[in-house]
Amino acid sequence: MSNAIQLPIQLQKLGLKRYEQLYPQHPIESEVVRLLALSDFAWRCIQSQPDLKSGLLCEDEIKSRDIPSPFENLTLADINEAQCHQILRKYREKYWLKVAFLDLCCENPIADSIEYISQLADKLIQSANEWAHAQVATLNGEPVDEQGQSLPLMVLGMGKLGGKELNYSSDIDLIFAYPRSVKTQGGRKSIEAQVFYTKVAQKLIAALNQTTGDGQVFRVDMRLRPFGESGPLVMSFNAIEDYYQEQGRDWERYAMLKSRLIGKPNHYGDEFNQLLKPFVYRRYIDFSVIESLRKMKLMIAQEVRRKRLTNNIKLGAGGIREVEFIVQALQMVRGGREANLQTQSLLNALNQLALNQVIDDDEAKELKSNYLYLRKVEQYLQIFDDQQTQTLPDDEINQQRLNYLISQPDFAGSVNEIEQVMAQVHNEFIQVIGEETEPLDTCEGAFISAWDHCDVSFLNEPKDEWQEPLQDFKLRLSKVKVGNRGREILDKLMPAMLKQLSDFNARAIVFGTVCQILNKIISRTAYLELLYENPGTLKQLVSLCCHSKWIGEHISRYPILLDELIDPAVLYKPTPLSAYKDEIRQYFLRIEHDDLELQMESLRQFKQTHQLRIAAADATGVLDVMKVSDHLTALAEAIVEQAVNIAWHNTVKRFGMPPNTDNEHKGFAVIAYGKTGGFEVGYDSDLDLVFVHNHDGSSQTNGDKAIDSRQFYLKLAQRLMHLFNTRTASGILYELDTRLRPEGASGLLAINLESFNHYQQTQAWTWEHQALVRARIILGQNELAERFSQIRKNILCQARETAVLKDDVIKMREKMRGHLAKGNTQLFDLKQDAGGMADIEFITQYLVLKNAHDSEQLSVFSDNVRILTDAAKIGCITKEQKQQLIKAYIDYRSCYHVLSLDQQGKLVEREQFLQDITNVTAIWKAVFEL
Repeated sequence: MSNAIQLPIQLQKLGLKRYEQLYPQHPIESEVVRLLALSDFAWRCIQSQPDLKSGLLCEDEIKSRDIPSPFENLTLADINEAQCHQILRKYREKYWLKVAFLDLCCENPIADSIEYISQLADKLIQSANEWAHAQVATLNGEPVDEQGQSLPLMVLGMGKLGGKELNYSSDIDLIFAYPRSVKTQGGRKSIEAQVFYTKVAQKLIAALNQTTGDGQVFRVDMRLRPFGESGPLVMSFNAIEDYYQEQGRDWERYAMLKSRLIGKPNHYGDEFNQLLKPFVYRRYIDFSVIESLRKMKLMIAQEVRRKRLTNNIKLGAGGIREVEFIVQALQMVRGGREANLQTQSLLNALNQLALNQVIDDDEAKELKSNYLYLRKVEQYLQIFDDQQTQTLPDDEINQQRLNYLISQPDFAGSVNEIEQVMAQVHNEFIQVIGEETEPLDTCEGAFISAWDHCDVSFLNEPKDEWQEPLQDFKLRLSKVKVGNRGREILDKLMPAMLKQLSDFNARAIVFGTVCQILNKIISRTAYLELLYENPGTLKQLVSLCCHSKWIGEHISRYPILLDELIDPAVLYKPTPLSAYKDEIRQYFLRIEHDDLELQMESLRQFKQTHQLRIAAADATGVLDVMKVSDHLTALAEAIVEQAVNIAWHNTVKRFGMPPNTDNEHKGFAVIAYGKTGGFEVGYDSDLDLVFVHNHDGSSQTNGDKAIDSRQFYLKLAQRLMHLFNTRTASGILYELDTRLRPEGASGLLAINLESFNHYQQTQAWTWEHQALVRARIILGQNELAERFSQIRKNILCQARETAVLKDDVIKMREKMRGHLAKGNTQLFDLKQDAGGMADIEFITQYLVLKNAHDSEQLSVFSDNVRILTDAAKIGCITKEQKQQLIKAYIDYRSCYHVLSLDQQGKLVEREQFLQDITNVTAIWKAVFEL
């Protein structure tokens, strides 16, 4: 029990007077005196049931959170209406008194109290529902499903009841639904389901809402149901689904966010929740709700002013409602993509928003602390007399009670403390929800005119470049169904867009790229809202499109990436190289293991998001070309690892595990070749991968559908191919190319590592050994990685006849150039022309295969720059040749990156790289002694 500070004299006198009236012969019990002094409701309860006092003083009973049924050991059909009403009201009185004692005398945490009240309310509602159902079924029989099982009335708790954060003296908002429209069976007269459930609902409401000599259980509010007060009291699942799909409004989405089925779980619950989910949560980032919530908050503020509500800790600026708006707005905006935000609990949602880095930890802690403080004050105000109030008291006795409970010397101190908390909440509210949108400044009238009348006179020369694309865009727009809201937002957005383009001195080609993005989102108002509501996002979009056509194309293909432009601090700061794997693991902790569709989408979204950040840093010079490739390679490796984990889980679930394996030691490895092996992954690179394992065909998996281990790894590899190459709404993940495996396209998709070794030793062509130069393990347990490194080293360090090697390499290079080079006398193909990147790669591979027998150091690295550096150290090439080759290679790759970002292919003016071409060609001749 609490040892609270001394009660003020006036309250002490009141408590003692009441105690002596109730228990004139009893010794004074200070906790009960305190309770009677602080709550008129508690005084009435104990007057009504004096025996309740003993339960308050029993420590075990006070600590207990058991919630028995009000009708325990009773037969529902035998309980008449009057008995039911009395039982429910006495039950409420008993437990609400207990909560009052916990809060006023035991300093119980408010989060526990509101959850406990919610659980008690659940039990009361469930009990009333079961009683009402039994009463109606006695006369009419009941609706049943195909198996003859009774169909229940589904009771949807809304608001704070749905979030398990009910007020002490709250209305409860309910919506009723039933699964199927079938007639009743087993009664005197069969009736339609609609009639049956309406009777049940009416009895349920009366059992809770009706005021009797024992009081009332809850005020029941049904106005949130479809069509409001004019709508039917109960509706079938089908009718509810039709309503929300066709007529559901934003405020109803906001209300549904906290909806929760009350009562015992049944298999219709999942069906009902899935029915509502698409209405509440959009699968894209949904900023349309911000404006709607702002309007709702404005209406509430107007109501507060109209009713002259002052000192209101719920509806006033910075009150409880603003915390709810902040959290629920962010849930609605992001909940479709981030499933962990799909929760009715405000406190849980706040934790998840911090976990997802939507708001930072300090903001989340402050909001939580302030919310719980205001809820605690609200609880006190309502316990004083079991009244639904959120207004600070204006009478002396209740002011003294509040001062005592929040440890303030006087009411001015209480008001000051509460106002400080509300000011902090309101500041956060302004940042998330904002104030009413200000109209565009009059100086921006030129841009409004430009949009309304295709008047481009505000632009710098040449104006004619702009006139046609602007007219074309407006013409296309006239043929698209945008909707009134979409057109309204577009008419506000486009002048702002044109202003940004003007500020960046953008050319018309950039406007074309931006329009390409707008064309993709034009019918999805949420994205238009995002750009209009967030001027910073719009600025980033224009800026990046000015820098890079690839980024514009990337966003137009995946508009969900617009969300990434909100925070420039994150956008231009790619994940540290060592953190990609950890970040993707954290990202996937929120996704169910068996939701393969969501996993595939999430892999793609993770890739697209991080590629955009890398490209933004690349385009704006934050990262140089070598660092860009390092990041794209680290991203690819993290995605491969996560994909293997997903494929492993699915394959193991079906077939069991091979012997001596577990989730950490899979007996499986991924070898990367080419750009991935050489740390040179580009934005649109394929991944050249080979899958190996360390099991033979004689061992079996341990599942119910056991197969031999070799088959298991083939299934695993096939599952990986499916994860990568399947085209979903977000495209493919990476194009996986596995043709470098032994036997090429006709070989096994996953091969035993020793078989791989045997093939390389006995059957592989020279070009396959060349490819092995740029190969490395990117995933696999240590034993496999070490064995592969040994195999690779042994192959690369074989003694070779120089003449045969030279002939093979030159022939392969000439064959490639003949098939792939696109250059001519003026234009240079950076990759395939003589003197280009492929020549440098072939030189590097030749140096390794020729010299590694005598110089093992050449077999260590898989990237060209470090191999060339080592080759110079041991004298295979001169220091000058090394510098020229590395310079040319970096020059070509840098240019290739720029061209990729501008979607311009790989042909450049030959003059631009004449010195590099000359140097590489001369070194080719020197190395091959031509």
